[in-house]
Amino acid sequence: MPRHDEIQASYKALGKVGTMYDGIVTRSTLLGKLMDSLIWGLGAEQAAKWINDALAPVPSDFAGKLLEVPVGTGVLTMPLYQSLPNAVVTCLDYSADMMEHARRRAGAMGISNISFTQGDVGKLPFEDESFDIVLSLNGFHAFPDKDAAFRETCRVLKPGGIFCGCFYIQEAFQRTDWFVRHLYVPKGFFTPPFETQESLQVRLEALYSRTEVHVVRAEGVFHCVK
Repeated sequence: MPRHDEIQASYKALGKVGTMYDGIVTRSTLLGKLMDSLIWGLGAEQAAKWINDALAPVPSDFAGKLLEVPVGTGVLTMPLYQSLPNAVVTCLDYSADMMEHARRRAGAMGISNISFTQGDVGKLPFEDESFDIVLSLNGFHAFPDKDAAFRETCRVLKPGGIFCGCFYIQEAFQRTDWFVRHLYVPKGFFTPPFETQESLQVRLEALYSRTEVHVVRAEGVFHCVK
């Protein structure tokens, strides 16, 4: 089985026994499948594509230093880290509650090459050029100070390092835009302003030497090299 298929199978299994959030984000529960279809317009194949594309830039034999921000509950990335025993992984999140789920998950999976730090992406507690990879899954649409988040994630990345991940972008899928405006923003889950595919490309090109951006429904997936 290809590596990303194994990882996807693993996080779906984790989602079935995790929090409600886990079941939704992994599409492993009925509610998750309904929300993916209704709000995000995603079928099973598209749902698999955005996460596989977001994780694809991480080499299968990666042995450097990786920062994930935000880690959330770790449901999407702990299977990846389990497959990278020689990497040094640092996970950061503003929410201590979410991060505790990730910490317990890492322990249950026997992942020992990982540390957890509570902190703000707008003011990362790390030295310049500390990491070979910075990974961010579904975080930037929630960050209140997006300028600081983009600046800080670039600052801590080494020259030649990889910045990759995904998040919601507007004007790509109207149904998702409606739900974001009328549900996600009022509930405080997402924080405007939001990027379009074009604005994200321009922003990233100003920071990185090479940038690739594509869209899966309303998920903007990016891969940058500093």
